[in-house]
Amino acid sequence: MTMVFDDRACELGEGPLWHPERQQLFWFDIMGKQLLTRKGDQQESWTFGERVSAAGWVDHDRLLIASETGLWRFDIADGSRELVVALEADNPVTRSNDGRADPWGGFWIGTMGKNAEKAAGAIYRYYRGELRQLVPGITISNAICFAPDRSCAYYTDTTTRRVMRWALEAETGWPVSEAETFLDLKDAGLNPDGAVVDAEGNLWVAQWGASRIAAYTPDGQFLRACEFPAQHTSCPAFGGPDLSTLYCTTAREGLDAQALEAEPRNGMTFASEQAGKGQAEHRVIL
Repeated sequence: MTMVFDDRACELGEGPLWHPERQQLFWFDIMGKQLLTRKGDQQESWTFGERVSAAGWVDHDRLLIASETGLWRFDIADGSRELVVALEADNPVTRSNDGRADPWGGFWIGTMGKNAEKAAGAIYRYYRGELRQLVPGITISNAICFAPDRSCAYYTDTTTRRVMRWALEAETGWPVSEAETFLDLKDAGLNPDGAVVDAEGNLWVAQWGASRIAAYTPDGQFLRACEFPAQHTSCPAFGGPDLSTLYCTTAREGLDAQALEAEPRNGMTFASEQAGKGQAEHRVIL
């Protein structure tokens, strides 16, 4: 069953993170420059002076948050932040977008142009104090996630409509060889956005403009889709006590007044119970 988890309508909802120690969902409204959460019926938010988009959990009380200028250590209790490393801070064209912690305690983060300028962004990995660029020339970075057996990472440049798979070195998690195409959605006219991998290795990818999150098997076969009452599904996360609830952020960005009047739930955050079985989000090691 799909329901509204949180009724705050985001211009661009993104980056849902289920914190396994707090049993709590965090997510972002990128254009609103906000980090959002709720605990039970209590809604909470923090407003930043710049766009923020993705996070990993460091410990019970701290997150690593990606912004348009850096990766920040963020204290949930008092809202304070401390710069960990600059991220394209000297480039006013770009901002952060999709990101996720990897199984080795690293953090992958993508950037993109604030107006989706062609090839303005990149994908990076922060690991043991080093921020290294992995993929240059990205237009809209998305779908960063990792197989449960640590064998590979996934990512996309949404404009290509292809989800890539990249083998990872077993000891350190750095990519090896070249990335290969895992899904080619061009013929289907689908736009891959944020993604997550479940406990069985299936890839669940939000498809911008299609009102759904679609699951694909480890060999790239379509498994099933979970529909949501919002046009622009942006990113999934598994959470809940047994990691069987599929959360989905959505966006109002680019929708006209008629579309918003017809479906006012556009931009809200949704939950679909018993959708699958997720894997716990990895801790970022700083």
